[in-house]
Amino acid sequence: MGLSQPQDGRKMEGWLYLIRFNRLGLQYSRKRYFVLENNALNCYKSVPSSNREDPLRSALLDSCIRVTDNGRLNIHKNVLFIFTLYNASNHNDQLKLGARSSEEAARWIKALMEAALKECPIKAENVLVSRSKRKWQSFRLSRGRSRMRSIDWTSFSSIHSDLMTSDVIAPSPWTIFGCNNGLRLFKEAKDGDFYEKYWDDHPAIMAVGVVDAPSEAIFQTVFSLGPSRSEWDFCFSAGSVVEHLDGHNDIIHKELKSDWLPWGMRRRDLLLRRYWRREDDGTYVILYHSVFHQKCQPQRGYIRACLKSGGYVISPINRGKQSVVKHMLAIDWKFWKSYLFSSSAKSITIRMLGRIAALRELFRAKIGNHQCSDFSSGELTRIATLPRIEQEEIKGEVLSGDGNSSNGGIRGETIQSPSIPTLSGSFVQLNDAADEFFDVLDESECDQPEAIWSSEEQRQPKFSAAAGLVKRLHELAVQKKGYIDLQDALMGDTIPCSYGTTLKKDATFNAPCTWAETDPSTFLIRSESYLSDHHKVKANGSLMQMVAADWLKSDKREDDLGGRPGGIVQKYADQGGNEFFFIVNIQVPGSTTYSLGLYYLMDTPLERVPLLERFVRGDDAFRNSRFKLIPYISKGSWIVKQSVGKKACLIGQALEVNYFGGKNYLEIGVDVGSSTVARGVITLVLGYLTNLVIEMAFLIQGNTEEELPEFLLGTCRLNHLDASKAVSITPWKH
Repeated sequence: MGLSQPQDGRKMEGWLYLIRFNRLGLQYSRKRYFVLENNALNCYKSVPSSNREDPLRSALLDSCIRVTDNGRLNIHKNVLFIFTLYNASNHNDQLKLGARSSEEAARWIKALMEAALKECPIKAENVLVSRSKRKWQSFRLSRGRSRMRSIDWTSFSSIHSDLMTSDVIAPSPWTIFGCNNGLRLFKEAKDGDFYEKYWDDHPAIMAVGVVDAPSEAIFQTVFSLGPSRSEWDFCFSAGSVVEHLDGHNDIIHKELKSDWLPWGMRRRDLLLRRYWRREDDGTYVILYHSVFHQKCQPQRGYIRACLKSGGYVISPINRGKQSVVKHMLAIDWKFWKSYLFSSSAKSITIRMLGRIAALRELFRAKIGNHQCSDFSSGELTRIATLPRIEQEEIKGEVLSGDGNSSNGGIRGETIQSPSIPTLSGSFVQLNDAADEFFDVLDESECDQPEAIWSSEEQRQPKFSAAAGLVKRLHELAVQKKGYIDLQDALMGDTIPCSYGTTLKKDATFNAPCTWAETDPSTFLIRSESYLSDHHKVKANGSLMQMVAADWLKSDKREDDLGGRPGGIVQKYADQGGNEFFFIVNIQVPGSTTYSLGLYYLMDTPLERVPLLERFVRGDDAFRNSRFKLIPYISKGSWIVKQSVGKKACLIGQALEVNYFGGKNYLEIGVDVGSSTVARGVITLVLGYLTNLVIEMAFLIQGNTEEELPEFLLGTCRLNHLDASKAVSITPWKH
């Protein structure tokens, strides 16, 4: 698929697939040629012969337009990587497009987000307007007056991302203990915290090696579950997709061979939830963990092993010609008497990690006499995924609800979602497929076509991301999807609420379900010279002090905690002091809505902190472009640490944010149900919630010399939160 992107970055063009739904609710695609120039997006039926040729449709993109990554899906035996443009003020007003590769989709997403940020040279009421009189051809991306809204950067936290990969100073959790077949072997260090006994018997082990191939080609190979996997995966016998959840998540079943296991050991199988994503720098992340599913019960002749966490991180190096592949496993092999076989379990896990060496040799054989430098990423991808693989994947068994086996373009796994929506709905349905982060011992489905997506108009409240500490345990557990995460916790009701007191403080960091302030020097912020050298420094303090926290649940979203009578904020307001509160209210909607309220206090007049004063008194567009979170999982499973990361995120450009204010406070309501990609993070975090220590820092991003160096507004440490201990409250009416 041709793709042109001139060096000046002002114009991008190429073939994409326009995704539509017919009157029966069936999905289909149309191949169209798109040209993006400045902030104008034009659609043609064929390559335009001149600049004067009228497009079928045209669009003007501005800051009210958001772009979401919907992942890898299959339509009519064609695997496409889908992304959606939509109007932030009207989610039904959207345009869904597909690209033939994840790299191509990433380039389009980045270009579209950059275009939306630029000032519109032309003002228009309708951003996407049809040039055709035929009704079925018309689509629009915006209508009516739109407010200035920011772009969804859930999967792309910043268009011009910092060079640094982490904004947190933290010791490595990994210790090398050996080297085997060219792979370095690491063991995860103990946290020395509660629940560590669960990990002692089945430690997390990681193998790291270099493969002579682009990251996309390796991702496709690892993702495939077809017979071609036997070319490198000596553990794999057969695999299938049990249920397709969304473009980033599915439930998969893998049967393992017995000939590589110790003599007398029965065959094992794994039932996993798998999640994947692509990072800004071309890194691919595949995560897995074991689940239970009604449609895939333990079968005769197999013992079902339990993968506590695992996956791959595939990072490009050497200008994309090679990749560093990290493969991690923490697995319980379910021995009859585990205490007799601890050394055996460790050796089996290490042997399984040796698949990275086999993967390395596979690509060496495929490349043959050619050097990696002779191929672009796309060319090597095509070499790595041979036509034979495509045909094999078409025949692969898929156990989807009413799914069909399907072909396999370059990736061959045909999955069909359990149902094809037939009703017009909102953008919400796009996010309906279960969350998107999960593990894979090493499953690959890249050779299989993807399943059906929800209609353009069927979107469900998006469940998101990096701060997703609280969310849909039971919703995920038994409802709708038919599977249960094995680490899910139970929920319960507790005592009545007094706002600002429902989550207790424990400065010793020992008590579960408590909060404390964390060391500001853990976090890196922009230095005074950042604009010239991109240098970051340790924060040496915070502007505000954290004074209270709430951990609430309700049957609706709880806004404006600071304005509620009897709460800590209003008590200070009644006293008439000069104190100013800054409140971060992290909300996770669902059948039960959870709210994590963090209260910060300062007694310095706002006028003495110009950037903060501008933020408090500014409009939502300015606030959304500046409010930043740095997340850090200091204690917990590798899979959660990998999914959350340690990179700063502009929350207002990743999630939908609502602002509430009073004479002595500003509250930021962060709807963590407003992003597609990040839903997987939420699910993972909630599944391991009681085992985690979560640290966060909040700040206002400095973009000019006058605003640098940056300063932290406040920090927070959450110790082993428990969803069952959230305080149930009656919805408040203003």
